[in-house]
Amino acid sequence: MGSIDLNSDLGETVDGVPTADDVAMFALVSSANVACGGHAGDASSMRDAVARAAAHGVVIGAHPSYPDRAGFGRAAMSLDADALTDVVAQQLSALRAAGADIRYVKPHGALYHAVSADAGPAAAVASAVASLSADLGRALPILGLGGQIAAAAAAAGLPFVREAFLDRGYAPGGGLVPRGSPRALLTDPGEVADRALRLVREGVVAAVDGSLVEAGAASLCVHGDTPAAVAMARAVRAALDAAGIVVRAPW
Repeated sequence: MGSIDLNSDLGETVDGVPTADDVAMFALVSSANVACGGHAGDASSMRDAVARAAAHGVVIGAHPSYPDRAGFGRAAMSLDADALTDVVAQQLSALRAAGADIRYVKPHGALYHAVSADAGPAAAVASAVASLSADLGRALPILGLGGQIAAAAAAAGLPFVREAFLDRGYAPGGGLVPRGSPRALLTDPGEVADRALRLVREGVVAAVDGSLVEAGAASLCVHGDTPAAVAMARAVRAALDAAGIVVRAPW
């Protein structure tokens, strides 16, 4: 009945303290978006993530952000194009130096939303990814929700892969409900598992008003730092396994 990727934001240590149960989550996902120093993570956590990924057969993606450790990358920042390209490039380089075989790139937090909505940041991020791609000799896909980053990836000669969120509320227009708002986060494992099955089978997700949003995606995300993340990821894996849907990275 097909396959789907399951990704999670991991390696997000803050001052050496993990924000997620990486040990449990690496055993459940097929792709790990590894923090590379912008909002979280350091050389030690990146090396740990590389080792855990190798042990579990998990593919590594880079998870760069605005340089906002105080706000966990969730505060918007105003950087010119060259500065933003350099910030992202430095984070990709740090993860590569930790031994990662980077297979894709997924921006984090406020940067993720900025590249979806604004052509300027999207082009800057795509430029950094294109530079690493040229160095590696292969085009790195960019993982995201869509919008401007999809166009920027295409302009830079990079694949764009669309994802959908299992643990975030959707607005009727297809965007995510802002954190802190009602229904911004889903924490019920059964509800999240049902959403995963519907996304794979029908390519749609229910918005907070009950309307259906088209969300055809090759990858599904469960955030590692969401409450009950491990229970939700286990429920999703169990539901997909029972339905004969293979969890496999597309990279």
